[in-house]
Formats: sequence, structure tokens, C-alpha cells
Amino acid sequence: MLNRRHFSVGGAAALVGSFELARAQGDGKIILGQSAPFTGPAAQLGIQFHQGAKVFFDLYNAQAGTGRRQVEIRTMDDGYEPDRCAENTRKFIADDVFSLFGYIGTPTSLAALPLATKDKVPFFAPFTGAMGLRQPFNRYAFHLRASYNDETALIVRQLTNLGLKKIAVFHQNDAYGKAGLDGVTLALEALNLKPVATATVERNTVAVDAAVKTIIAAAPDAVVQISAYNSCAAFIRAARKAGYGGTFHNVSFVGTQALADALGKDGAGVVVSQVMPSPYNPARAIAREFVDAVKKAGGEAQANFSSMEGYLAAKVFAEGLRRTSGKPTADGMISALESIENQQFGGFNVSFSSKNHVASTFVELSMLTGDGRVRT
Repeated sequence: MLNRRHFSVGGAAALVGSFELARAQGDGKIILGQSAPFTGPAAQLGIQFHQGAKVFFDLYNAQAGTGRRQVEIRTMDDGYEPDRCAENTRKFIADDVFSLFGYIGTPTSLAALPLATKDKVPFFAPFTGAMGLRQPFNRYAFHLRASYNDETALIVRQLTNLGLKKIAVFHQNDAYGKAGLDGVTLALEALNLKPVATATVERNTVAVDAAVKTIIAAAPDAVVQISAYNSCAAFIRAARKAGYGGTFHNVSFVGTQALADALGKDGAGVVVSQVMPSPYNPARAIAREFVDAVKKAGGEAQANFSSMEGYLAAKVFAEGLRRTSGKPTADGMISALESIENQQFGGFNVSFSSKNHVASTFVELSMLTGDGRVRT
């Protein structure tokens, strides 16, 4: 059962074939390695993503037929800290995992991707929209979600269409925060605007008082937040206590359900951009499938945007495995994933190619209610 304790990686499957040419799993399980925060202030991001992926892979493994290898995700806790993530990644690579999967966050993924690239290990579906992980093109990195530039462009367009042009940015003081700030700045520049104020918070902290003071002094119409759920919740509460009456907009990495849980009734009206189909809207087949799978799974998994992303990541990865022939290898998996062009996964379009490893540009807005729910 997944909880907030520290996770450690167990033994790995045997390496088969030539290391130089391709990494191949043995006749046993396909082993994936996930370094993510399972403890600390960002823990819910790792927990929820993993729960969603496990719901899918448990179903996949239960339905495994002749010739289909079962899939296991092995987890290690990095606390959303780059150095710990890099060390976890080295251990996974030393244990010959088939692929790195579902890493959480920009600074951690930036620490891990060069290691994966060096050892030619696929790096699949990181929970980040940073352009620094997408450009330049990397043969080993596959992104399921839209970019932060896509998310912030929609947020800025929505705000300016409403006549709200004084936009401030509260962001984490690291690569994630900078990626989001760059996205907002780029979108505003296209309209001959710029942020009226910016302020930061350190990763894994809620020390927001100085940021609140700086941003409120600029009297913005809206604040775009680029941080994790605890610091964003702390900022919203402190800003409202200080008399700020404007709106708050967040990108998807904040962890929508975690933010709603942290804010409670104070969440009413807070906007979050989404890069996955809503699990709360049964209009798409993938939402109906996912909610049904979570119900059947029982346990601690809940249907929310973060777990939906984990579920879809697992589903797309499994499609890649289905398209491989013979014993799975890294090269074979890369070619198989690149063959998934304009394929619908229950209403969510995924399109890779040999020149494009970003599957989607889908973004929409959602709003928190005062009773802990999310409206799309």
C-alpha cells in the first residue's frame, strides 16, 4: 500500500542482450523506476500520480495473456529535491530498469534526464511542462502533457479577454518557477504587456509573507501562481487576509485536489489550468473508464487530475509495449511509441513521431469550489 513513508528500490530484472545496443528486460516483469516525492510538502503529487498508474497496471497485469510481460513500478522517494532524485536515478539505472516513468517536477526531472540520456534509458511522462525538458529534442524523453507555455498562454488569454491586464506572478525559486514565469512573460509580451510584479518562494517551504507584501503593493488584477500546493495555499490565505480581492490562477503542477484539500472553503474561485481530461466530467470515455477502474480497485486511490495523469501515462506506455515485437528493448520501445500518431485514448488525443515526443497540447481551465470540489 502506498503511503507517506520512504520508498526504496528492490532488486531489478536481469539485463538481456548487448548493453551497448539496447537494454532489454528478461523473461520476467517489465520494471519501471519512478523517483517522486512520497514524503514532504509535495508528497500528494507523487502519491496521486503513482496511484493512478498502479490502478491501470494492476488491471493490465490481471489481464495479461500468453507472451505479455507484467509491469511493475518501483518507487523511490526524492522529497522533490534534485540531488536525491539524481541519486535515485543512478540506482535505477544501475539496476537496469527498463524505463524511468512518471518523475514529478521540473528541477528533479532536469537532474535525471541527462543521466537517462547518457545510459539510453527511456524517460517517460514526467509530471512537468517545462520547455527545458522538451527543447532541444531528446530521443529518450516522451512527454504526455502540454507545456507550461501552453497553460500560461491560456491563462493570460482568459484574463486579458476579461479586461484584467495587471497580472503578477508568484513563483517557486527554481527551474519550475522560472519555466512558468517565462511562459507568463512570453504570453504577456505578445500583448505588449509585462508582469506588474513578481515574487518567489523557496521550494518545499511556505515562507510567503515577503512575496505577499511585494505583490499586493502592485495592486494586480490577478496573480498567476507557479508553485506546489502548500505554498500556493499559504499565499492565497495570506493575501486574502491582507485584503487582496483579485483572482488566483495556477498551472496544473500545483496538484488540483491537493490544493483544494489544503484550502477548503478558501478555495472558492481559484482557477487551475488542466492538461488532462477532467475525471469529473463523464463526457469523455477515458473519464468513465478511469473512474470505473478506481472504484473497482478500491484501496486509497481517488479519481483526480493527478491520478488521471498517472493512469493515462500507464495506458499509453502499455500501448507502446503492445506495439513492440519480440523481447522489449529500449530502442524497440522508442520506435513503438513514435508509431502512436493521432491515436484517441478515450477522447484524449496522443500523437508522437520520430521528430516529436510531445503527445498533447490540450489545456482547459477549471475552478475550485468552496466545498473541496473542482468544476470544469
